[in-house]
Amino acid sequence: MTDMMTLLDGAELAGISGRFETASAAAVLRWARDRFGASLVLASSFQDCVLIDVAVRQFPGVEVVFLDTGFHFPETLEYVETVRRRYDLNLRVIGPTLGAEEWPCGTGRCCELRKVAPLARALEGRGAWMTGLRRAEAATRAEAPIVGWDEARGLVKVNPLATWTDRDVSGYVVDHGLPIHPLTSQGFLSIGCAPTTRAVRPGEDPRAGRWSGTDKTECGIHL
Repeated sequence: MTDMMTLLDGAELAGISGRFETASAAAVLRWARDRFGASLVLASSFQDCVLIDVAVRQFPGVEVVFLDTGFHFPETLEYVETVRRRYDLNLRVIGPTLGAEEWPCGTGRCCELRKVAPLARALEGRGAWMTGLRRAEAATRAEAPIVGWDEARGLVKVNPLATWTDRDVSGYVVDHGLPIHPLTSQGFLSIGCAPTTRAVRPGEDPRAGRWSGTDKTECGIHL
């Protein structure tokens, strides 16, 4: 793969990201599609399908990657199939790295072997990847650029929904009649693996149900 940093330096990426602060997610998608073509991939946790809906309207054949950790809620796997059928997705499901079975969900290297390393496999040879990361989701994401350089993986990272609020997301879902993850109505506002995810209590932060009772806040995908 051509080193994208030789084509897009830090200053250029910052400038592009800055210009997109007031642009639509669709405009960001079109730029990414035109700039990277088939070397662009979308990674989705399938907590919702907002980014997928935006993406396939601009780039119907974009590859969508889902990391099947082996510990997802049955409702999540059902939702993946619902969304896949709705959009006839170009879906690639990636399983855990060899040896992951020695690290049950919630233990030290689980996320590394079930999420981080599999994502690295999915992104091999790619020029850019897209995520549904939003600044409003957590303090750790508050400074996320719309377009930036993923130093750990050596490619461009695009967050078309970075500026979206929770209200923006819910409004888009209603306006476009999108399918909703079955657990959302049960108080699961941030949905990960079943053993380390619980419903959020009234008044809690939306991500309070992830790795509850520990100091962990991220799996390592969004560094």
